[in-house]
Amino acid sequence: MKKVAYYTLGCKLNFSETSALADQLSQRGHQQVAFQDAPDVYIINTCSVTENANKKCRKVIREALKISPHAYIAIVGCYAQLKPKEISEIPGVDIVLGAKEKFELPDLIKGFTKSEHPKIVQSPIDQATEFNHAHTTEGRTRTFLKVQDGCDYSCAFCTIPLARGKSRSDTIDSVRSHAQKLLEKGTKEIVLTGVNIGDYGLQNGSRKGNFLDLVKSLDQLEGDVRIRISSIEPNLLSKEIIEFVAHSKHFMPHFHIPMQSGSNKILKSMRRRYLKELYQDRITYIHSVLPNACIGADVIVGFPGEGEAEFQETVSFIDSLNLSYLHVFSYSQRENTVAVSLPDQVESSTIHKRSKILREYSKKYRQIFYDRFIGSKQKVLFEQDVNDGFMHGFTENYIRVCAPYDPIKVNTVQQLVIGERIDQVMESYEVDSESLVKNDERGQSIPSK
Repeated sequence: MKKVAYYTLGCKLNFSETSALADQLSQRGHQQVAFQDAPDVYIINTCSVTENANKKCRKVIREALKISPHAYIAIVGCYAQLKPKEISEIPGVDIVLGAKEKFELPDLIKGFTKSEHPKIVQSPIDQATEFNHAHTTEGRTRTFLKVQDGCDYSCAFCTIPLARGKSRSDTIDSVRSHAQKLLEKGTKEIVLTGVNIGDYGLQNGSRKGNFLDLVKSLDQLEGDVRIRISSIEPNLLSKEIIEFVAHSKHFMPHFHIPMQSGSNKILKSMRRRYLKELYQDRITYIHSVLPNACIGADVIVGFPGEGEAEFQETVSFIDSLNLSYLHVFSYSQRENTVAVSLPDQVESSTIHKRSKILREYSKKYRQIFYDRFIGSKQKVLFEQDVNDGFMHGFTENYIRVCAPYDPIKVNTVQQLVIGERIDQVMESYEVDSESLVKNDERGQSIPSK
């Protein structure tokens, strides 16, 4: 049996799938070890959303070979599906598995025998039609549960349909069964994840339900659990879903809704399936029924055709929405996308400048959102996340909290009161003692009085 280490690049969906692969190999008797523990095998799960993700993959391979020069290296994930030959030419790589083949990894590479000639096992992406269950397994508190895969959209900047195939979903009964088992194992929070989860319900090319059906079913789970919805397209986030979440038992008041641009001209060029008026309508409705909800957005900066006027239109639109935070992405040219051939490509220096501006806006929005809750009671689920003697957790509306480490409170919900912030520090008070709670880059702290 072999010692196997795993490295994941990219989204939470990738992390859940890496966990599924690790579980498969563990069932075959292989031992999972840390990246630096001189493993016999490295499984690297790749992303290809940006060119930087590809560069990271190559760096991880180099680092792996420094630690364990004779290790067998298998590459899976989006980059592996899109550019298998390019990966196979990286020194040290032994096998590249496509989207269809990655879950067959234990059978395809039983011997883990290195060869001078790397092997590519890849089918055309239209053959990746099977849904493979996956969920993260590291820690008990929060689990990312895969409910959907693939995408039928054709956004001008995106390679995901080429890397993952058509939209397909798990059944409601299966998702609910997996979720119930996670609860029984001690999981306190489940995050539903997928490529395009709002399109949930397609099985073998036919629609067998929709995302609202899934949400309603999961809200009937027995036990004390939080459920979050990961990124969901605005045109698929119906008012019915928002309304249900507002009155649900398990779903948290937290939405992450890709915007990409606040300019209708750019949205049309991107081939998005909405205009900014629909986006604004969804945000306004969330504020009306869930006034304390955390709302995040994705924004792409520097898409071809984004002049100064379009960028300023985006800035003004974002500033009107009362968002809680932004995820800012610099546009990156990807082969086989429509955007590559569009005119008016934006200079990298301009993209960098605009990204920096929006990231500063994001800091401001998060600060304003956090400050709204100073003095309010909040329920915090603490995780096994300890730094410098402090443990961390999140409120229902996704405010990150830290408090002095107490092992009894890990994986439990504690009712606290937001304390006052002093510069970059917030004060926190336990029921019977006073303690200073630090701030870090992911969020401020939380208190209890």
